[in-house]
Amino acid sequence: MKRKLNSELIDEDNPEWTVEDAKTALPFSGLSDTLQTKLMRPARGAQIAPTKARITIRLSPTVVETFKATGAGWQTRIDSALQDWLKNHAL
Repeated sequence: MKRKLNSELIDEDNPEWTVEDAKTALPFSGLSDTLQTKLMRPARGAQIAPTKARITIRLSPTVVETFKATGAGWQTRIDSALQDWLKNHAL
């Protein structure tokens, strides 16, 4: 029984490989040095001294939506806002 293809997932510019495509494919080592360099991503090393702690925090939807609306880096901006708050308030 053949599976039914989801028409939304069909990409005409990048069709599913056939057995013949797999047989004629080059291994990574068969690519030029320039292309291998472009495709390789340098591994990220472990942080020597982590500057932040990973936590889970529950915030009101209004706070999250407001900060997310400012774009990328919204979590860093929340951290900055909390640091500013700590400067002016005693716990």
